[in-house]
Amino acid sequence: MLLGEYEHTIDDKNRLTLPAKFRQAFDEGLVLTRGIERCLSAYPRSDWAESVESRLRELDPLSKEGRVMQRYFFSGAAEAELDKQGRVMVPSPLGDYAGLGKEVVVVGIRDHLEIWDRASWRAHLDEIEGSAEDVAERLATKRD
Repeated sequence: MLLGEYEHTIDDKNRLTLPAKFRQAFDEGLVLTRGIERCLSAYPRSDWAESVESRLRELDPLSKEGRVMQRYFFSGAAEAELDKQGRVMVPSPLGDYAGLGKEVVVVGIRDHLEIWDRASWRAHLDEIEGSAEDVAERLATKRD
């Protein structure tokens, strides 16, 4: 399980060193794609099909919403490998999409990582910390 939040940097060659704690999960490679909230999502290659492809496969390609979601995730996706130092190349279009600067935060989200620009992560965290109680309450009432 991928857990925690780690501050890292992207070097001049657009390489991000993954936290050592996460590297083993990505030994067989990874898939980088756009995240929903202007971040990047990184899935272990072996989990990509189960986590994302299978859910998107269920969408009707004849519906506009189905096509939008498939385009969103697949057109920006890039397969990658970690180098010997545990670094991954972040393609420029993906880095531009997420507004990644030199300083980033790598966040473990159960089955994948999110990669955020550090300032954007802090702003997002302030927002979700202020609303987490309300969201939890709404989700709890849906379970009944």
